[in-house]
Amino acid sequence: MDSDYIGYAIRHTRILYAPYRRIESFGETRFNFRLITEPMDSVGECRIRSGWVEAGKPRILKPKRLSNGPDVEGFSAEATRFFEWMAEHGMHMRALIQYGFQFIRSEVQEECLHEDIREVSERVVREAESSGDALRAVIEGVDDAWEISLLRFMIEMIEQSHEINIFDFKRHGLL
Repeated sequence: MDSDYIGYAIRHTRILYAPYRRIESFGETRFNFRLITEPMDSVGECRIRSGWVEAGKPRILKPKRLSNGPDVEGFSAEATRFFEWMAEHGMHMRALIQYGFQFIRSEVQEECLHEDIREVSERVVREAESSGDALRAVIEGVDDAWEISLLRFMIEMIEQSHEINIFDFKRHGLL
């Protein structure tokens, strides 16, 4: 997967419904996602992937450890290229905290529908809104790079959780 395609996938990923809850400061967080994509070679067809993404308990790191990049388990080698792409394009994750994610493939299910992606997206967002699940996410992404779309969601959750986690760590005298 080349750099241009990763950039394409990142630019074309949209978070349609974000979880109410953020990454826990002192425990693990398990996001329930629905990732909707449209195959490049099909019109009027879309795919919904459903599963879980776990964020391990954030850990405070020393500066030396940060240079190795984040630990990502369960993703393909192509998907981990995402973090190299971020560094190449001057996008660096904030220091001090490591968010350990584990992608559980065994729980990912895939469903193909012969419907317009906009209609399916609207329906899945309505289902998420009525579910009451504070950890539910609905993402629209790129079919061939769906893992990159999922990683893009995870990075957004890190960015939204970071300040809250820093505050919690300071409040508990850890920073």
